[in-house]
Amino acid sequence: MARDYYEVLGVDKKASDEEIKRAYRKLARDYHPDRNPGDPKAEERFKEVGEAYDTLKDPEKRKEYDAGGIFGGFGRGAGGGFSGSANVGDIFSTIFGRGRGGPEPIRGRDLETEIRLSFEQAMEGAQIPVTVPKQATCPTCHGDGAAPGTRPIVCPRCEGRGVDAQSQGFFSISQPCPQCGGRGQVIETPCPDCDGTGLTVQRKRYRVNIPAGVKDGTRIRLAGKGEDGPLGGPAGDLFVTTRVAASPVFDRRADGNLEVEVPITLAEAVGGANIEVPTLSGTKRIRVAPGTQHGTVQRLRGEGPPRPSSSERGDIHYRLVVEIPTDLDDEQRKALARLSRSDDDPRERILAGARREGGRSDRSGKVGAA
Repeated sequence: MARDYYEVLGVDKKASDEEIKRAYRKLARDYHPDRNPGDPKAEERFKEVGEAYDTLKDPEKRKEYDAGGIFGGFGRGAGGGFSGSANVGDIFSTIFGRGRGGPEPIRGRDLETEIRLSFEQAMEGAQIPVTVPKQATCPTCHGDGAAPGTRPIVCPRCEGRGVDAQSQGFFSISQPCPQCGGRGQVIETPCPDCDGTGLTVQRKRYRVNIPAGVKDGTRIRLAGKGEDGPLGGPAGDLFVTTRVAASPVFDRRADGNLEVEVPITLAEAVGGANIEVPTLSGTKRIRVAPGTQHGTVQRLRGEGPPRPSSSERGDIHYRLVVEIPTDLDDEQRKALARLSRSDDDPRERILAGARREGGRSDRSGKVGAA
């Protein structure tokens, strides 16, 4: 239940209009959000003061309030009927808790930038500095837009609310105050460095924590590192997109694992061998089984990149590529011929299938002599 409006402003019920105005201006100045950033109690008090003054400054509204009408009902908890002179905006504001406070602070813009990483940095994680130009709080006026030695004053037209309300019969239409631009304050002597905006373009340097195993195109959010909001408004966020350089050895698969193409000799493919292969931390040996075919894939589990948000690591897949020699001497050709002697034709299976298909075509009459 709302408090008594006279009590809110700290004045007697017989106070003059001038006394009420003086009390309001003092309280509005003391509890203005720009003077109490991040203080929800001060913000609520500011709204309460504005609501009380909005009623008591108007002779008709004050008279109705004193008589216990709708404004008296909201102000003191009395019942009262619906009055034709009531401000519908005030009613909804009271019901939904918006009050009659000043304008909401404007949030600063979000910023986007890119950061380039080597493949090793992406695999191991790193702290990478990034420099961005941004609108930041003016160091001369500390963001209030007023020249040193001066302060913004409460707008005399809207009295700090940032809106200009005009009654049109039963309804009240509110729009941004034309004198203060909806800020609730007027700067009489603007800061010479920011021209009264409270912001200047500055280059800011941040360190970005790159998690191990990050992929190309990952978007990292730095909360509150975007542009500062005007006149003390909250800052936006900075989003950093990673651009990871390609590795001369490893290919990154869609599933996050790595793949390496490993050449092996014909002799290793036929007879088998233990071969050395690259890993992220050095090298390891894997076994090539006798009779290994070209394109066979072998896997080392847990040797791949770290998985984001997990203590596990991915795998490395090794695709074995049999290299066929092209500059053989006579002895090597003879050895290869002996190796190739076999009663089995490796193409017999597919050729037999083709013969069966051809025979069916001939019998159906679909294939004939030219």
